[in-house]
Amino acid sequence: MSRRVLIRLCGSGDPAKLHEAFAEVGWDKPVALFERYVQEHAAMSRHFLLAEVDGAVAGYVTLVWRSAYPPFAEDGIPEVSDLNVLPRFRRSGIAASLLDHIEQVAGQRSPVLGLGVGLYVDYGAAQRIYVRRGYLPDGRGLMYANQPVPTGETVPLDDDATLMFTKQIDRHS
Repeated sequence: MSRRVLIRLCGSGDPAKLHEAFAEVGWDKPVALFERYVQEHAAMSRHFLLAEVDGAVAGYVTLVWRSAYPPFAEDGIPEVSDLNVLPRFRRSGIAASLLDHIEQVAGQRSPVLGLGVGLYVDYGAAQRIYVRRGYLPDGRGLMYANQPVPTGETVPLDDDATLMFTKQIDRHS
């Protein structure tokens, strides 16, 4: 049986649906977060896409046009920020489809796309998909809250500990 996958812009009616879908699996994704993403999309500072499978929320991705990571901001590199696929839809191409769409959007403005990925086991699938898609570490080492971690420094291994990646993308795809 074929499933119908739809990748579309996230609209004002979607934040509650996203919150409910992620709450069902125990993830704390407040409605206010998704409402902010919708507002930032309307203000053209973020691009916000939703994935649905047969009408059910499957995941989402956002792209910020001005990264909070200083090297990306200085070079005008947009950043994939907050890609999530619900567990029951993983390993079915949803993340790849979301990335295909967001790379195409980014390619209209920049030849390079960036992202940060966490370092602990919850990010293992993300680490693998990004490398398979051609993202490479930017060579600046471990970041914590978008700032370099000096040699010998100790930081918590949480969502703020990241390795930053970039990818050359086709500007006209």
